[in-house]
Amino acid sequence: MRGSRVFIAFALAASAALAGCSTIGDAGANLMVNAYTSKSDGAYKLPAIPVSKVSRQYRRQIVRYETNEKPGTIIVDTKAKHLYFVLDNGKAVRYGIGVGREGFTWSGTARIAYKREWPTWTPPAAMIKRQPELAKYRGGMEPGLTNPLGARAMYLYNKGGDTGYRLHGSPEWWSIGHNVSSGCIRLMNQDVIDLYNRAEPGAKVIVM
Repeated sequence: MRGSRVFIAFALAASAALAGCSTIGDAGANLMVNAYTSKSDGAYKLPAIPVSKVSRQYRRQIVRYETNEKPGTIIVDTKAKHLYFVLDNGKAVRYGIGVGREGFTWSGTARIAYKREWPTWTPPAAMIKRQPELAKYRGGMEPGLTNPLGARAMYLYNKGGDTGYRLHGSPEWWSIGHNVSSGCIRLMNQDVIDLYNRAEPGAKVIVM
């Protein structure tokens, strides 16, 4: 009988691993397993992320999250360095993010106007003024593994038009959890692909 119980427990654990998530703690969070391996994506091959070097709180996971916002809404908690994609039944997919450094933080409500795979990055004039070495990209930096927008970008607009801010990927996985950007919200490339596949154009984005 004891052997049977051990076998059943082993089978359940194996089943959870195959499903791609495992329960952590007692908060009802599901930490994604094998989410950060190397993968081919179009013309590019994303390198694996050394997940053991990424704090568990910043790895993609399903968490309990109570909100009055409808499923499909994106809520960005800049203080906690978390982005939530709202699901049904009081849950959300939570991602670790990098946010604006001092002097570049912002808050408000916007929407995803459009999305791009492997986008071109064009530094704004103000950035080129601060960093003249970027002038060579005035006409746009070609997509690729070193492009600052990473594998995906979602462009945020509000009533005034283009906010200039993006939800985007980044090859700098080590920057997640820090104040590093010029106001854009960055995710690890594997995470931004997951978010891109979930988020629809027109989705509401709340940054707080």
